[in-house]
Amino acid sequence: MPTPLRAFSLNILLLAALLAPGATKADTTGALRGLQSFHLATQKSLADFYMYNSMEGDQRYARMIDTSRQEAREQLGKLADLPDVGAARLQAQLQQQWQAYDQELTTLMTALQKQGFTDLQPVADMAARNRQVLATAQALYEALLRMDGNAVSEQMNSTRQLSLLMQSIAVNYAARSAAVGASFSADSSERPIEELVADFAARLIALRGQAGNSAAINTTLDGVATKWRYIENSLRNYNEKSVPFVVSKYSDSIIRSLTEAGELYAQQGNS
Repeated sequence: MPTPLRAFSLNILLLAALLAPGATKADTTGALRGLQSFHLATQKSLADFYMYNSMEGDQRYARMIDTSRQEAREQLGKLADLPDVGAARLQAQLQQQWQAYDQELTTLMTALQKQGFTDLQPVADMAARNRQVLATAQALYEALLRMDGNAVSEQMNSTRQLSLLMQSIAVNYAARSAAVGASFSADSSERPIEELVADFAARLIALRGQAGNSAAINTTLDGVATKWRYIENSLRNYNEKSVPFVVSKYSDSIIRSLTEAGELYAQQGNS
């Protein structure tokens, strides 16, 4: 091989080696974000079903269920061709579990439309399937993190955990409002709602106290705290007065703001 051509080839190989880790990190970060969106959408579809049940078939919640399901399908579809064998196996398992859950949700919505009510056992089975899907999604998330431990910062992970916790609280509260009980929630540990609420409050305080927060992050987290205070007492005293519509509305807004905070943390880390 002529010397100039050999030098050119070596330069190309060196450039590819330098770019590969960055590309892998970008792919892993994107997959983690997509999986987070899938996790939240799957949780929310169950909360929306309980709202649909308690609001006697209000079509607003039927549309919200469809939106959540579509989001989950789209995000799951983006997780194909994972390079890690273990992660790919979990993705295939997640796909199967999601399809089973999606079918159970369709069956129960049809029953509710036709009969005006649903039997408790099929609802319990669907809630158990939802928890199974979320557990596999979490296992896949952790597998992706092992592929690139630097893809998500500690602060970004904190906002993720808060988002999932807020959605768990919303599902738990909606389940109680629909008179199906806490065992039908999406929290796999089945912790009491009081414990979930206290956990969220403490984590939010810790996140707001991070010394490195930018002004934009603090403003976003202050907005989360304001919305949280609006529903916190209702969540702590859920047996006194049920306000599922308010909790559903504000929890959605809190999760959107936490997602925004996570993106701001990502930008701060890349600057």
